[in-house]
Amino acid sequence: MASKDDLYSKVTPRRQRLSRPSGLKQGASTLDVLLSMGFPKTRALKALVSTGSRNVQAACDWLFSHVNDPFLDDPLPREYVLYLRPSGPLLHQLTRYWQQSRLTCGKNKAHNIFPHITLCQFFMCEDGKMEALAEALQTTVAAWRGRFPAPLGLQLYTSSNFIGLFVDDQVAEVLKSFAADFATEAASKADVHIEPHKKQLHVTLAYHFQANHLPVLEKLAKGMDVSVGCDWLAVMFSRDIRFANHETLQVMYPYMPQNEDELELVPGDFVFMSAGEQTSASEGWVYGSSLGTGLSGLLPENYVTRADECETWVVHGSHSFHNGALLPDPGGLVDGMLFDGQLLDGLGDLAGLSVLTPPMQLLRSSGEQSSLPKRSLFVCRHGERMDVVFGKHWVTQCFDGKGRYVRCNLNMPPSLPNRSGGYRDYDKDCPITVFGGTQARLVGEALLESHTAVNFVYCSPSLRCVQTAQNILQGLQLEGKTKIRVEPGLFEWTKWVSGTSLPVWIPPAELAAANLNVDTTYRPHIPISKLVVSESYDTYISRSFQVTREILAECQNLGDTVLIVAHASSLEACTRQMQGLSPQNSKDFVQVVRKIPYLGFCACEELGETGVWQLVDPPILPLTHGPNHSFNWREMLLQD
Repeated sequence: MASKDDLYSKVTPRRQRLSRPSGLKQGASTLDVLLSMGFPKTRALKALVSTGSRNVQAACDWLFSHVNDPFLDDPLPREYVLYLRPSGPLLHQLTRYWQQSRLTCGKNKAHNIFPHITLCQFFMCEDGKMEALAEALQTTVAAWRGRFPAPLGLQLYTSSNFIGLFVDDQVAEVLKSFAADFATEAASKADVHIEPHKKQLHVTLAYHFQANHLPVLEKLAKGMDVSVGCDWLAVMFSRDIRFANHETLQVMYPYMPQNEDELELVPGDFVFMSAGEQTSASEGWVYGSSLGTGLSGLLPENYVTRADECETWVVHGSHSFHNGALLPDPGGLVDGMLFDGQLLDGLGDLAGLSVLTPPMQLLRSSGEQSSLPKRSLFVCRHGERMDVVFGKHWVTQCFDGKGRYVRCNLNMPPSLPNRSGGYRDYDKDCPITVFGGTQARLVGEALLESHTAVNFVYCSPSLRCVQTAQNILQGLQLEGKTKIRVEPGLFEWTKWVSGTSLPVWIPPAELAAANLNVDTTYRPHIPISKLVVSESYDTYISRSFQVTREILAECQNLGDTVLIVAHASSLEACTRQMQGLSPQNSKDFVQVVRKIPYLGFCACEELGETGVWQLVDPPILPLTHGPNHSFNWREMLLQD
């Protein structure tokens, strides 16, 4: 077996084009090329199967990324499945239903896999027999050209927890005959056992959804015209058997390991997580395995987002029943992952297409590529707060008997605004630290560097939020140009306020007098008088949704960007219902809020002028920071 040094020497840098090794004939197979480069056959086969036999470059990239994969030499087979996938006008109808149902009712189980008809159960095939399996599918489809029923009769069916399109019984029997022929051909050519699908054939539209969503989902389904044209394609997919029952996550932000047991994260890569492997993970961390490298380790939970399992599947042939061409995936997409559809460098016919192997780039859907200006909403948590860093008694430590402020740490601000009600009001309305201001300016500078315009700034009445907004505007070089609109309706859940009264906030006029760039003419949508102590969770969620809608209605010009600077809870409370999603229960809500750091930042875009918004990648990188304990040189350095 080749050593790691030999392996590295055989693989060219990722973005370079591989040339044909000398001595190979023009008609040499992709496998022959890899073997001539010194790769062991088992590894070469695994790389080809894992990339859909796309080309030599893709296989080499996969091998390069998986050099340290502990399962690289394990002969585990992959799991395969055969689907019928729609194309043409029917695909557009189904895609629109997918999008509308997800926006109005949130994600349900049907969204985990693209629209399809299942023709067989998942089955296993050894890597060395994959080529024969693909040939079996191609042979079966060729034998069925001219015999395949068109169009397929589809009937809408709904129940309390399922909505789908069922294939007419007579047509379904024909499709099952095709699946049986494929199973026979696969057994003959590849020695693979396949169980054809025995249940009623159907396209699932929605299932495992909330009961109150049934009327909306059913209405959307009835609005589809399922009689429109469609060329059904026989498409074979495979998945890594090790992760068949794992949750699939996608990496949003890069992360470099700080400890040996941590996993490096590359944006666009996928991570597989099993509930049974989380015993070693601490709060805010999960244990997972990378699709891109095969390595496993701990990773920060807020660096990944939930994804659909099918986004990691590989395509091994997509065949039309009406012509002899091997086709790309319908629409060129499997849940957002593009196929390259290129010819092998003279090494064979058009390659089977597959998802791109990591390092991958996050690819935006066609809707995100529009050049039309969109309204954007940014929601940001405030910066590091004084009472968390220095304890709730910081006020008594920093103010003398005459109410004069003197800082006792470099991370405390040099001065603080005067308060007409006295310095004790700082107990419930603390400022940010010096580092908190630095954090906020970094965010503003990043927005400036990304050429992101901010047209309106709204913030909670809490001083820490006003100061954070001020520092963001400094970083954006908008201080003095854009005014901060102080909106009491953006204050956090009042149940979290200690005592029997709300904080006494500094009025806008006094904030302006303290050189904070506040709009003293702004009239709040929800005045302070409307806030109540210990409000219910439902009241807080409704308040946040109401004030966000009214703010966006106030700033309704196409292309405008609104920045809300408020609390950790605001990132969830101000955006979830704007996406057409139902509020989470209070327990899950609290778990989300606990994981949002200082200057946590999220972004939403409006879908056209529909009033429906979707979360998108923020224009700036995340800001990570850690705790720093107090240092006293006398105690530390003068010990006996």
